[in-house]
Amino acid sequence: MNTTGVPAPGSDGATDGSAPRRNSKKPKYSRFTQQELPACKPLLTPGIVIATFAIIGIVFIPIGLISLSASKNVVEVVDRYDADCIPDQLYDDKLSFIRSSETNKTCTRKLVVPKYMKSPIHVYYQLDNFYQNHRRYVKSRSDKQLQTTASEHETKLCEPEGTTADGSAIVPCGLIAWSLFNDTYTFSVNKKATPVNKKNIAWQSDKKHKFGSNVYPKNFQNGALIGGAKLNASIPLSEQEDLIVWMRTAALPTFRKLYGRIEVDIAANEEITVVIENNYNTYSFGGTKKLVLSTATWIGGKNNFLGLAYLTIGGLCLFLALGFITLYFFKPRTLGDPSYLSWNRNPSGSPN
Repeated sequence: MNTTGVPAPGSDGATDGSAPRRNSKKPKYSRFTQQELPACKPLLTPGIVIATFAIIGIVFIPIGLISLSASKNVVEVVDRYDADCIPDQLYDDKLSFIRSSETNKTCTRKLVVPKYMKSPIHVYYQLDNFYQNHRRYVKSRSDKQLQTTASEHETKLCEPEGTTADGSAIVPCGLIAWSLFNDTYTFSVNKKATPVNKKNIAWQSDKKHKFGSNVYPKNFQNGALIGGAKLNASIPLSEQEDLIVWMRTAALPTFRKLYGRIEVDIAANEEITVVIENNYNTYSFGGTKKLVLSTATWIGGKNNFLGLAYLTIGGLCLFLALGFITLYFFKPRTLGDPSYLSWNRNPSGSPN
């Protein structure tokens, strides 16, 4: 008989080891979890630091010079036409001009080629102050609808350009497609018509995976307010490359998009006549439009930033290397003994 008030072994309050133990959250020991694996612990001696900076400078400076040289070889002709393509009598009322269906929007521009341009010559349109990266604008599309006819009515994200007044789905829906660029360009060199190849201007991955070959435009630009270009309802979206190029939204408010390619060489000082249909409304938000003709090199189009960046980093590293060399020779410091570092000691605490 137990009169002490302490539960007897084997009773409900027994503590003989049969009670379940609390699960421990302590991880299983391993050299990885305890950070005991071998590691590279370099000593940043003056020689290593100077050599590192010198190597970076020696490698980066030639890359920068080569990049700048390639960019310099790109021939580029840029013509801003949005202001000059408005008649003088309507210059102070640009919105009325661009919104009216009765005004003549044909404009002729003459460009002189400064240097020999080897084909293919890329034709771009450039827009300024156009924020394609606006959150509401970027989200105003239905990727599923673009890919398959089964998702034709998935237009929830496309408002206010998701459905027509009677509830029919718009294909393609959304503000991005609705605002499709619709200026057109016709070229002639020395009064000889020069065609523009508009094939393969879009990414192949977009054509194959993002736009369905059995999806056709439907109810597009049929509303009261027309945003931009219209689409041919008999051509599937996967073949409407102007649309595919436009739907890949730009990250910055100033951007260029590929319009096509001129596949003939143009000699220096030759005159290019461009007939422009000035349809796209950039006047309501203070935007500008430019036509760009550009050749390309292995580095792409004209872009001095990459070369200047390499030159700047390379020059800075060489400057630091020379500075450390000067400091090391005029004010040297005695290095400590690395054998006293914690990872170089044996278990007894003495250096190896």
